Amino acid sequence: MSKATPFPTEQLAARLSQLLKETDLSVSDEQQQQLIALLGMLHKWNKAYNLTSVRDPAEMLIRHILDSIVVSPYLHGKTVIDVGTGPGLPGLPLAICNPDREFVLLDSLGKRISFIRQVVHELKLTNVTPVLARVQDYDSKNGFDSVVSRAFASLADMLSWCHHLPSADGRFIALKGLATEEELAAVEPPYRILAVHQLQVPTLEAARHVVEIITD
Repeated sequence: MSKATPFPTEQLAARLSQLLKETDLSVSDEQQQQLIALLGMLHKWNKAYNLTSVRDPAEMLIRHILDSIVVSPYLHGKTVIDVGTGPGLPGLPLAICNPDREFVLLDSLGKRISFIRQVVHELKLTNVTPVLARVQDYDSKNGFDSVVSRAFASLADMLSWCHHLPSADGRFIALKGLATEEELAAVEPPYRILAVHQLQVPTLEAARHVVEIITD
């Protein structure tokens, strides 16, 4: 029987540190260690739980960690909900890099929430609340300053399913690959597009955009 290849913690940590220099993000050494620990857990759990189709840790670093944390500058306010978070993406990396904000990570699949709970426990994240629920059944009480999602096929779907989630001055932070003119034009009152930002993810060739939407 061949031995399992050990997880390349040191190489990935060095690579993360190197790639962060190509961004304007400020990520402490401790936060970088937590991000690599998260990556290790995702890689380990993925074998049994099939949490992501990405298998290579080096690719996970780009597509799951960096692709998540580049959203940080566009978060609004103190409370954030990540709708359809899957295995905690982008919510967990964002929570690690924004310890002053409170995050709710919402998903309807039990194995994903089980993974997130384990990460929260092992990494001692005090600003993350995992919630197992469908978005339309979730009572947001006071609402959230930022409603983040990249799980929806269209902006119209996101607004329809998540309309009850923003606080009075909250905003939707929709993560898209390409934001087409047709899709943007489908956003109708009372919703309004505040801004569209192009994201730069080091070494990732695919397009990434953030669409900020507010309610008038």
